[in-house]
Amino acid sequence: MGENMKPSTVKIKKMPSRFKHQVPKYKITRSDDCINCGTCAKTCPYGVHERPEGHNRVNPPINYKCIGFECQSKEFCCLTQCPRQALSLSLNPMYETLGDYRWTADMITGTWIMAETGYPPERTDLEYNVGNSGGGFDKLRFKFPANPPKVDKAEISTAIELNRRNDGRAPVVISTPVYGGGMSFGSVSLPTMVSKAHNAAIWNTFTCTGEGGYPEILMPYDDHVITQVATGLFGVREETIQRVKIIEFKYAQGAKPGLGGHLLGEKNTESVAKMREAVKGASLFSPFPFHSVYSIEDHKKHIDWIKEMNPIALVSVKVSTPNDVDMVAVGSYYAGAHIIHIDGGYGGTGAAPDIAKKNIAMPIEYAITKVHNFLKAEGARDAVTLIASGGIRTAHDLVKAICLGADGAVIGTAELVSLECVRCGNCESGRGCSRGIASTDSELADLFTEEWATQRLTNMYHAWNYQLVEILQKFGMKSVKELVGRTDLLEHIDYSK
Repeated sequence: MGENMKPSTVKIKKMPSRFKHQVPKYKITRSDDCINCGTCAKTCPYGVHERPEGHNRVNPPINYKCIGFECQSKEFCCLTQCPRQALSLSLNPMYETLGDYRWTADMITGTWIMAETGYPPERTDLEYNVGNSGGGFDKLRFKFPANPPKVDKAEISTAIELNRRNDGRAPVVISTPVYGGGMSFGSVSLPTMVSKAHNAAIWNTFTCTGEGGYPEILMPYDDHVITQVATGLFGVREETIQRVKIIEFKYAQGAKPGLGGHLLGEKNTESVAKMREAVKGASLFSPFPFHSVYSIEDHKKHIDWIKEMNPIALVSVKVSTPNDVDMVAVGSYYAGAHIIHIDGGYGGTGAAPDIAKKNIAMPIEYAITKVHNFLKAEGARDAVTLIASGGIRTAHDLVKAICLGADGAVIGTAELVSLECVRCGNCESGRGCSRGIASTDSELADLFTEEWATQRLTNMYHAWNYQLVEILQKFGMKSVKELVGRTDLLEHIDYSK
């Protein structure tokens, strides 16, 4: 499980959908010829058909559990086992409306299954590791050796160090090379924030508050929360900076480079306004950039301020990926940052304005290698931790990012999808998120519990870690750190032989 992992606290438990009907890929139709004999419920191993004990009727099919046409070759197939031939199978036309080219319906469904079960789907009909974007990570594949050294999974470490400067500050090690991205109080609901923090504690990793302040409800998880200082300085207080192990300066993000964060008035409720020290109902816009930072020297003053305020904390610097991102990264190193967090153009949620979505930053897969190589040339690569975000959707994306030169990754959308986000893109509206994940409306925010959400996130992280260990085993590696910068382990499918 990796160094510092606490296996006793990582408990995988099945956590089904909170909705009666998901958006299934297939549809089972039961005709009037059905006599409710229960044969389908007895034979289906996937739980598509259920007849509760003591009942004489079979429940309507749970379609999202159906593995589809591949089941017809199996002897237990409900279609062939039904004595009245009352069942038929078809593709669900609604499935095509789910997702987009980057987050395909199969990828969303695969993430839901991982969040429910804690393991990657066993179904062969789902392509959940790559999307259909036509570029980026979707064009990269792994080049596994034919005869790798034999490695026992129990020997494989997925841990990484976040402080590599040897400066006497906290020697922070996380047990899996991924942590949760900044989602502020106001942009998402409190149950979403708390479940992310609770999951981070379970997995011995981190989650970030975003730029909306530090809600008191997160304080039990102080050792696993990154507090963010962004250009609007909303909710920034000395006492929260002093209680955490990592503070992150957010200079820019890939979804909207050249723009600060924004929270529309509809989501600025009384509790959000109190946390941000703002006026209820007013739209809040963060400036771009920090108006106190116009040079590396100014940047160093920011970092020195944090280091003086918290003598043990690490400092992370989050930037977008302009053409000179390599220069920005090396400047952050010389200013004293421990973590350089580069955020590519595929990140962000539906809250980003259209003008930003159409003028996004450099794709993260280009930026990672550019920064990694430049830091190596400067002799600084071994002294900083390089974290990538902005389009890491799957465990395979995570591994590809590490092979390109990152030490680990930050994820955001994948966490929301595990909570059954359907990628509708209405995150900016107070009642736009009908599933309550990115809502500050009290009625919608209470649609799920923190316990349910935490288990879904814990399960998804387990499925990712499971895949990561499998990939390392196929490469014959004992540590995820052996993957860093190994571009020779990747091939581009357009140019492979």
